[in-house]
Amino acid sequence: MTAGTSVDPARRQEILAGERSRAYQLFCTALSYPEDDLCQAIQSGALSDALCEVLSTLDESLVQDADWAALRDAGDGEDDLAVEFSRLFDVGASGPPCPLYGGLYFGARMKTMEEAVRFYNHFGLTLSDDPRELPDHLTTQLEFLHYLAFQEAQEVPRNGDAGPYQRAQRDFLARHPGRWVSKLRERLEDQKPAAYFLQLIRLLERFLAGELARLSHEIGEPDRSTHA
Repeated sequence: MTAGTSVDPARRQEILAGERSRAYQLFCTALSYPEDDLCQAIQSGALSDALCEVLSTLDESLVQDADWAALRDAGDGEDDLAVEFSRLFDVGASGPPCPLYGGLYFGARMKTMEEAVRFYNHFGLTLSDDPRELPDHLTTQLEFLHYLAFQEAQEVPRNGDAGPYQRAQRDFLARHPGRWVSKLRERLEDQKPAAYFLQLIRLLERFLAGELARLSHEIGEPDRSTHA
């Protein structure tokens, strides 16, 4: 279903919030360690097709000039993408060249993580013991945005107050992934990475910037005074 102009405003908001929730979840999946299931979804085109569909529904400009062939390229060998993931994001003499932890792109990482935890706890969420699930990890932050957009979509048909979920999306984007994913993309470009990862991060950067701009226009500019 697409969110056409004939849909009433409340239903349109519900549909679009649901699609944004789906988009965040797809990006989270796409940025996971490339196990067999993910590699198969990449090679079959299932992942790229799903991303194209949801982003087109939200804003056609998001998919313009995107390299969809790159998002179907898992490499020639069965472990190519996994080896590249480790090279870029997991290993290195002084840490990986392109860390997926936002707190490493600015000073005071502990402060950055503490602020992210306050966001999560405010909505009754806690992190698991998985070592990858640190509060400043990109997939953790995308999961949180997925949750917020999902809750927004649930509130609308109940005539509830979706405002807290919208404001949280805006503020969290401004203070966390929307603030540092561009730096991740810059580091990736320097590493001459597999096309899949570069295209994925470019697409994510565009999506996050669009979401922050949309929310700032619809509900006002975020308060950036508490940046780490």
